Amino acid sequence: MSSYLEHPLIKPQTVEKRLFQLDLAASALKSSSLIVVPTGLGKTVIALMVLLARLNRGRILFLAPTKPLVEQHAAFLRRVLKESGMVVMMTGEMPPEKRKVAWEDARIVVCTPQVIENDLLSHRIGLEDVSLIIFDEAHRAVGNYAYVYIAERYLREAKDPLVLGITASPGSEKEKIAEICANLSIENIQTRTERDSDVAPFIHSREIEWVKLTVPKELLDIRTAIEEVLRDRIDDLNRLGISPAKIDPRATKKELLGLQAMLVSSARRQANQATFKGISILAEILKLYHAVELAETQGTEALLKYFQRLQGEATSRSGSKASRRIMEDPKFRQAIQALEQLKVEHPKPAMVRRILREQIEAKPESRIMVFTNYRDTASALLRSLKGDPVIRAVRFVGQSSRADDEGLSQKKQTEILQRFRAGEYNVLIATSVGEEGIDIPATDMVLFYEPVPSEIRSIQRKGRTGRARSGRVVVLIAKGTRDEAYYWISDRKEKSMNREIRSLSGQVSESLSREFSSRQLEVAEKRPEERLDSWAEGKNERREGGRIYVDPRERGMAKLLESRGLEVILKSLEVGDYVISDRVAIERKTAQDFVASIIDPKRNLFRQIADLSRSYERPVLILEGRDLYSRQVSPSSIQGALASVAVDYGVPIIPTEDQEDTASLIRLLASREGREGREPKLHGHKTARTLKEQQEYLISAIPSVGPSVAKNLLRHFGSIERVITASMEELQEVDMVGPKIAERIRELVGGEYKG
Repeated sequence: MSSYLEHPLIKPQTVEKRLFQLDLAASALKSSSLIVVPTGLGKTVIALMVLLARLNRGRILFLAPTKPLVEQHAAFLRRVLKESGMVVMMTGEMPPEKRKVAWEDARIVVCTPQVIENDLLSHRIGLEDVSLIIFDEAHRAVGNYAYVYIAERYLREAKDPLVLGITASPGSEKEKIAEICANLSIENIQTRTERDSDVAPFIHSREIEWVKLTVPKELLDIRTAIEEVLRDRIDDLNRLGISPAKIDPRATKKELLGLQAMLVSSARRQANQATFKGISILAEILKLYHAVELAETQGTEALLKYFQRLQGEATSRSGSKASRRIMEDPKFRQAIQALEQLKVEHPKPAMVRRILREQIEAKPESRIMVFTNYRDTASALLRSLKGDPVIRAVRFVGQSSRADDEGLSQKKQTEILQRFRAGEYNVLIATSVGEEGIDIPATDMVLFYEPVPSEIRSIQRKGRTGRARSGRVVVLIAKGTRDEAYYWISDRKEKSMNREIRSLSGQVSESLSREFSSRQLEVAEKRPEERLDSWAEGKNERREGGRIYVDPRERGMAKLLESRGLEVILKSLEVGDYVISDRVAIERKTAQDFVASIIDPKRNLFRQIADLSRSYERPVLILEGRDLYSRQVSPSSIQGALASVAVDYGVPIIPTEDQEDTASLIRLLASREGREGREPKLHGHKTARTLKEQQEYLISAIPSVGPSVAKNLLRHFGSIERVITASMEELQEVDMVGPKIAERIRELVGGEYKG
């Protein structure tokens, strides 16, 4: 018989009492803690217990990385608390001023970290009276993720801070765990596994099956042909001699990405032709590597879709040079032709259909999640399952969209999940967006279309089943491919993670403590009153350093500027990226942004510079990085653009090495203006596009049509209407328009909409 938590603020018989949860919560109340427990064992209940114990000390902030997760946590708290009104959910859709009012009145705020980061930077909220911050999916607290900034501000500002991080999978590397603990100022790690005696009674069996499939020889032959092109490119890269060691054709994607980061960093420090050429060749290698992976593990449709995307990039004026060179390679062209003529299919799609049918026919009320790495595969699977009388499938992907693939808004994601829970859909085909934190307790089976080499993602995928009842995990593995390697990598990492966490459970070990930055240790060791003094001093320093308006798109730089003593105010700017006085505004462009804005009509460098020059007496362009000449734009064009900015518009160009260098320069400029008593003042508006520019913009947005071709088309036909109604033959009469561009135009304007 179940027993329930009893508390003056909890509705009776709504939250089951589990002793291991009480034990973990008690530990978390003693010091800032990272709680690691398997998915489905009630991490949110542990958070609830800690939350209730800290509520009388101040406001509670409950953070989760996605809006569906935020909605899920808010709904849970409102369902179990007697005073549901004390729970306020804040999202980016809520106007900033309403968020400010909501924050002032709320006792428990559930929110995404990006919203809190924005409101902190905009000075709409403060963390002084927050008694607890809960970081859900705490493994996100690395790099520049918003969790890191919020935790740093919290430790600096709060009177009585306590942090609770919760996750099912912090990672297998001690360095990664150390980074999470350092970034959140964690002092204590507590864990439970499915094998612990106090957890075992609440675990449902989860059967794991591996289904090995044989890839047809014809498809493997195409893979081999692509691998030949890949080896040629690796030989080209090795001949340049810019890598510390020769690259092996069997190098992993992680190793290749590491080399790419090293070369880009080298190019920024000391530009030379060999490094830029190496970066370009490496871009080809990564694209070819991806093609090999698709051929082995995904299926013919996903691979063909990728080839078509490469073709589109190669023919587009603003497309990548790497795609163009790949498409010009005779061996690669032969591989494309072989794929187009292929009569056999990859065995995975048929096996997916078979497994789904068997599960649903055996258990008609089943809910099934199918995970795949790629959207193209998700779309192909959805098409292959269409029309099946027992399978009611839906695709579940992220928000970002591209020309041939529309993403899902958070509202649409929430709607799909509700319909899946209700049984309107019984199969959810998800990419990585479905791996983290989604509460679907009735999922009976999870099917991996491919193994993933990440222990975190593998654990998250498996955790979607076996929660409320027994479940199955089925993993498809293409024999003799990287599927096999990825499976064993994730298995090894998962075992390693469990060992590391178990060894660290109970405290942050001495070796991990050494990973804490000196600043974090210094602040963590201060008494509350000392932290308040530091916070007040920090506010004074920011006032002395100057005040600056920063566009929200420059959020990363805003955090750097704040750390340098500037008082940062996030505000949407019509002109410029930064306004530091009534006369000085700054447009910041990385070297690659600068080049892209020359050739991309959507960005239009010269309109931006003209608006800046017209609106402010002392405009400045900061040009960050040295890799100006690493793209397919001729050096003379780049130099011409630089000359035009400086001479025609009178805007000085100040070069910087990187973000840190840019932040130092902006602080210097702000200090200079501040010493003269000049306060930041916003003025100026974007120049509206003329009718001619709007017409050119609209036509140039067609795939494979750039600004020059758009102008030729409009000059020839005289109007957008005549361009759109022109035949293939009429279009090809225009200079620079060949059969491929004409076909793309007709395909776009004449193709049937399949929304």
